[in-house]
Amino acid sequence: MERTLSIIKPDGVAKNVIGEVIKRFETAGIKIAAMKMIQLTKVQAQGFYAVHKERPFFGSLTDFMTSGPIVVMVLEGEDVIAKNRKLMGATNFEEAEEGTIRKDYATDIEKNVVHGSDAPETAAFEIGYFFNDLEIQKR
Repeated sequence: MERTLSIIKPDGVAKNVIGEVIKRFETAGIKIAAMKMIQLTKVQAQGFYAVHKERPFFGSLTDFMTSGPIVVMVLEGEDVIAKNRKLMGATNFEEAEEGTIRKDYATDIEKNVVHGSDAPETAAFEIGYFFNDLEIQKR
């Protein structure tokens, strides 16, 4: 059983598509092992995206991620990292496949509604950043 982190970003929360995103996960057979809505501080966003700190978009990304509440989730299932990334679609919504979350709801490359871990190591770090063991359901 694999786990990954999913975030519904501030634009997804503002567009009221939380339920639609969750429905897509559940329809795909993905289980939600933990979920909460939070508001990141600038320091928290910078810590989460520290891997991108030298990139030119770091400032705008962390500003955006602190602009409103987000929903963080631990998703669980067979090959859940790959399944979630397929459901999300390409980072650039213009390149995303029809029917993906980003194709349906994103408005630009940064405001692309969702985030998902890209590898088991990344998932472990990202899940640990937002959740402790007591908050994650054991199956």
